[in-house]
Amino acid sequence: MAKTIMDRSVLEMALVGYESEKDRVAAAIAALRAQLGKRGPGRPKTNSDETAPAPRKKMSAAARKRMAAAQRKRWAAYQKDKADAQPKRHISEAGRKAMAAGGRRRWAAHRKATAAA
Repeated sequence: MAKTIMDRSVLEMALVGYESEKDRVAAAIAALRAQLGKRGPGRPKTNSDETAPAPRKKMSAAARKRMAAAQRKRWAAYQKDKADAQPKRHISEAGRKAMAAGGRRRWAAHRKATAAA
């Protein structure tokens, strides 16, 4: 039976080794992020004009009116198609009663068959 006893100095040396490995991995990750152009938690924001998005253009009132008119036209066509569709059919009270009676008959036959078996 092998007995492993670790004293404090061995554990401290292991901790030092793992810390240096952690620093090496963090440096590699930072290098990859820099190559991808993504900002990390410590990198400052860029102020270059090349990467700044162009300012948004404002739409003229006439263009907004044309868009609104086109949308109203599309909505009216949709509503017309919806109105022309066949109305939903509904079951009458007599039909519902007939269906319920049929279900009761089928269940009664099923219970009778299982009780006889």
